[in-house]
Amino acid sequence: MYILTIEDYISAAHQLKGYKGKCENIHGHNWKVEVSVYGQKLNDIGILIDFHDLKDILKAVLQEFDHKNLNDIMEFTQQNPSSELLSKIIYQKIEKMLKQYSRNNSTHINVHSVTVWESATCRSTYQKKFF
Repeated sequence: MYILTIEDYISAAHQLKGYKGKCENIHGHNWKVEVSVYGQKLNDIGILIDFHDLKDILKAVLQEFDHKNLNDIMEFTQQNPSSELLSKIIYQKIEKMLKQYSRNNSTHINVHSVTVWESATCRSTYQKKFF
């Protein structure tokens, strides 16, 4: 099995309603987003997916969140935009884009995990499968 990992960054604000502390107030983070994908078979030139293609997929997903108040984004109108839920939503969006990419390129690539860092010492990882 091959696992590739890339990362990118966004700046976004959020508030955790009902938190009962200072994070209930709107505040911002410079979020680091790390995405790992996996697959069993390399293509004819020996790669799983071009890093540039994978980065383009991540950038397309992250543009929805960058420089926004996450509480205003559709997925977070009924739930708090916690790091945990942000990692899950990014995972789901990348998963959907990778399915389309795989169909168009006759490959089989899956999301392994998405890690969202809200600070240098705090992160949340979402993954569906444990190996």
